Amino acid sequence: MESISKEVIDTELMLVTANVGSLFEDPKRLLSIWLEEFIAKITELKPQFLALHLQEVGGKTYENSMDHVQEFIKYLNETMGSMDYTYVRIYMDEDYKSVENFTALGNIYFGHKNICTLRIWNFLKHGWEDKLNENQIYTGNIEAVATKEKSKFPQHFFPECKWSRKGFMRTRWEINGTVIELVNIHLFHDASNLVACADFPSVYCKTRRRALIHTIERFHLDDKNGSVPFFCFGDFNFRCDTAGVVKELTANLVAHRVQSIKTDNTKIHYRNSIGNNILTLGKKEFSHADHQLKFKEYWLKNFDKELEPLTEILIEYPINFIPSYPFEEDPEMPTDYMSTRCPSWCDRILMTPQVNDIIACNEWKYDIIGESVCMGDHKPIYLTVRLKQNKGSMSPRKAPNLLKTLMENTMVDDSLWMEQSNVEDASTSAKSIFNSQYIMVKAISPNISKVGKDESICPEKLNTDHSGVLLKETTV
Repeated sequence: MESISKEVIDTELMLVTANVGSLFEDPKRLLSIWLEEFIAKITELKPQFLALHLQEVGGKTYENSMDHVQEFIKYLNETMGSMDYTYVRIYMDEDYKSVENFTALGNIYFGHKNICTLRIWNFLKHGWEDKLNENQIYTGNIEAVATKEKSKFPQHFFPECKWSRKGFMRTRWEINGTVIELVNIHLFHDASNLVACADFPSVYCKTRRRALIHTIERFHLDDKNGSVPFFCFGDFNFRCDTAGVVKELTANLVAHRVQSIKTDNTKIHYRNSIGNNILTLGKKEFSHADHQLKFKEYWLKNFDKELEPLTEILIEYPINFIPSYPFEEDPEMPTDYMSTRCPSWCDRILMTPQVNDIIACNEWKYDIIGESVCMGDHKPIYLTVRLKQNKGSMSPRKAPNLLKTLMENTMVDDSLWMEQSNVEDASTSAKSIFNSQYIMVKAISPNISKVGKDESICPEKLNTDHSGVLLKETTV
């Protein structure tokens, strides 16, 4: 009897984040696999309200993928409709010609017919819509749509750099009398493993943190729309502490730097006592001799640190799944990682501490979708929770002191603003020293394994001796 009562009181929510860029790069092979696996998970869990947040919709060349995006939307809409999801809201930012506004984000929401009351917020009128039409799909240029707020991160986040299409898009819902906000976000990636390895937090980590703090602060300062509990889920691009991971993997190994002056292509080979390469580190290469097993072991989670300074502002359920990125995009290799980046938990579902007041905290599941099938380079991540009914909008809380401090530090520190623009030069300093069509191979000090615990052994901080071997330029 008690379990029946709980079904009436709580609303089953399912939140999903998925970077789908690679699906639209190879739609013939990947799109149907992804959709089948996704629908199978919905069929299994049967949520009453589903929120699907997409990043990189359409892939790198949106103009070539528009038809596939429309097919994707149509399939989802028809399939979910056949499962009695009668309330539909879809927001697809497709105006790829608008440099100022395009984010390639997609927010998709389905409400089951059994939901008693469902309302959506109007961010321009600062109030609830009088009526929620059952099916509304917004595509193309959606700037004027008032039931969502969308923003691309400011260009001055990256002085002297190409303006990225990263940003956020949020909606606000009242589901069976309880108000929550759902935020889709896409933060900046690591452009170079060598730069990321120089220190922790890396310049990329600092940039992501700055954008995330900027977004949260924006919500807190929005007096007209107020502040409510929110889930923030998307591709945060959180990366493991690369410097720490390399140190962990290369104890008792000897590092050899191979530098091609002509192409500015530097690689570090970490070799064992008999000369075998165990780890290779390059700008876009991160390859271990035991690559497919090593990064699925639990030790790696100890280096997932990007969220730690923000735990007073954003919280997360325990992660018990393997890193969600970067997987091979080949259906024949669905469980293999690419050897381009250190595998990391890029795709996350976070929430404000206030959320604990409106959900049944002991009933949740946080996991991966499609672990054994090809879902593109990112595996989707989902969270199921039970939302309590009739909790209203909750009393807004003041911004935590930590948020104010972090905001002040990141916004007034000029060095942080300039680091990103100079980052591409950090790994090419040797160009001014040599001017030839040869590469210099130098052995790093064999005492590398004796470096102190607090010292980094990453390539940007390694000192080569004066001896070396000149080799003809090769692709390394």
